Amino acid sequence: MKFDPTPDIETVVIGGGVIGLAIAAACADAGHETYLFERNNALGREVSSRSSEVIHAGLYYPALSLKARMCVTGKQLLYAYARERSVPVRNTGKLIVATSSVETEALDDIAAKAKANGVEDLEALDASGIHALEPEIAGVKGLFSPSTGIIDSHALMQALEADVLNHGGTIVLETEVRNVALSEHGLFEIEISSGGETARITARNVFAAAGLGMQQIGPRLPHAATYTPPPIYFAKGHYFGLRHKAKFQHLVYPVPVEGGLGTHLTLDIEGNVRFGPDVQWIDRIDHAFADGDGRRQAEFERSIRRYWPSLADNALTPDYTGIRPKVSPEGEPARDFEIHGPRDHGIPNLVALYGIESPGLTSCLAIARYATEVVNAG
Repeated sequence: MKFDPTPDIETVVIGGGVIGLAIAAACADAGHETYLFERNNALGREVSSRSSEVIHAGLYYPALSLKARMCVTGKQLLYAYARERSVPVRNTGKLIVATSSVETEALDDIAAKAKANGVEDLEALDASGIHALEPEIAGVKGLFSPSTGIIDSHALMQALEADVLNHGGTIVLETEVRNVALSEHGLFEIEISSGGETARITARNVFAAAGLGMQQIGPRLPHAATYTPPPIYFAKGHYFGLRHKAKFQHLVYPVPVEGGLGTHLTLDIEGNVRFGPDVQWIDRIDHAFADGDGRRQAEFERSIRRYWPSLADNALTPDYTGIRPKVSPEGEPARDFEIHGPRDHGIPNLVALYGIESPGLTSCLAIARYATEVVNAG
């Protein structure tokens, strides 16, 4: 008779951002004894609480890519979840603005990608159409995405946390997963560190959704000899706030730039305006806001005035930074989400998620569904 040991824990989720929380909630809801380990002293301290909080429509991503599929499905799931759980959300819509004839080709490319992804509500605008929606915004041509919106990411994570706990799951903070090995019986032996103490536990299933932390833990996950975990690169973005109230009703985006979507204008749930992010490639996690000589603010002002010419001098104030975990380095095209299951790395009951940047927040519920479907795929 084959010996089938009982693990200490049925399912372990590594990482307490919005992706890890969504996966843990799905596993707990399915009846798994689920533990989520987060290395910080609060949930969502790294990527998830440092974004634009935008619900993306699915406009920018190649057809059939995971980003496209997860975003389009995730958008629908997230709006429904927010309504059901009273998470603050606003369906603001978004303007994408070309400020010169050279940029209009980029709009045509976005429109073609959106159509291929099944986004049917995109509207083409001329200069007068842009002015009708946002009188202070200047552009020669634009696109309007009515299904884009914003969500309170902190309230979303609180709702997902409640789902985990209400379904019997456990969340353990200030606990870092240092290593994951595979035992001879097929269980995962997980080394954890907390408060200077080290412990080892076993689990049947592991979901590694550590965001920035995948740079460290990814190579320490078990995998076949023919598999190499994707490297993780850090792209830091700065956000500026607006010192005074403005009457914008929609999000405003320029055409995309290398590494991101440009210095866009977004709103929070209270209607406050903020701008960003820029793209600064860094070698280590560093959330400090760097603009001692004012050059960053000057560059933001230059970029913003291309579509909002009446931005006043010294109207911006430093706000916060965020870091994206990317699987493509500086100078290379953005790559798709990397969600690796047994068919990729050869290890049953293990899913590792790499490069979950934008539109990760939008896609969180769809990613959780997808990850739990592939965990046992052979």
